[in-house]
Amino acid sequence: MDAHVRDLRYFAAVAEELSFTRAARRLHISQPALSKQIAQLEAALRARLFDRSRRAIAITPAGAALLPHARAVLEEWDRGRRAVAAAVSTSDSALRVGFQTSIGRGLIPAVTRRLARELPGWRLAFRQIPWTDPSAGLAAAEVDVAVAWLPVPADGTLSWRVVTVEERWVALPLGHRLARRRRVPFAELAGEPFVALPASAGPLREFWLAEEHRSAPARVAVTAETADETFEAVASGHGVALLAAGNAEIYQRDDVVFRPVSGLSPSRLAVVWRTGDDREAVRLFAEACCRCL
Repeated sequence: MDAHVRDLRYFAAVAEELSFTRAARRLHISQPALSKQIAQLEAALRARLFDRSRRAIAITPAGAALLPHARAVLEEWDRGRRAVAAAVSTSDSALRVGFQTSIGRGLIPAVTRRLARELPGWRLAFRQIPWTDPSAGLAAAEVDVAVAWLPVPADGTLSWRVVTVEERWVALPLGHRLARRRRVPFAELAGEPFVALPASAGPLREFWLAEEHRSAPARVAVTAETADETFEAVASGHGVALLAAGNAEIYQRDDVVFRPVSGLSPSRLAVVWRTGDDREAVRLFAEACCRCL
């Protein structure tokens, strides 16, 4: 059985981190799933790639022999994906833009006008990406650029520029005990059940649960893959959810109350692209996003 590119990516991450825990966090998957994939790769190759103990793991001679070839395959595959994305984008003069929440803020009309002046004949094609993909569609080359909330995977494959900084608000079900407050201290929210992003969202899930401001992990009631699912869950009384101030205006609805939260660091909206993608359309889109807000 031939190995998949995904298997080699998982193997390389474990080899570089020498920790299944750190590698799983870097890959945004669960540790049991990662261990299972590595075991399947070892079975396919009929070789043990890592020596495991309770305290540490070490790469075996077989693993060390495989590692440079795995890296070469991954680098070539990434170059191939970028080449395909560039060919598709060039052939139809469309720049594919990923997003996970409604962009709003007047950003897209302003960017569209600017690109029409500087790249006549080009158009923007938008694709909504679920939160299960922390790269907002960039890792799989589904899109050319994305307008996304930070953090995105910090493994060197993505580059970004911050477009705007906004304080975090909270979405509360109608009739919630805190709904009448003009501003809600996070300390009074910390013990509430939360609507969370999927575990595969990794650091972005942790950010919208405000884990960096907690002394104990958040109490997650349900998970949601899109913003619409999130606010439906809030309206149904399953939990509360944090969001950016600008999105509180975009997603206004009669059965959800939005309030600013004190005691939290702000959120950052960014334009994101694949590192090394220096096409003019990508560059101009990023520059336009930063100049239009």
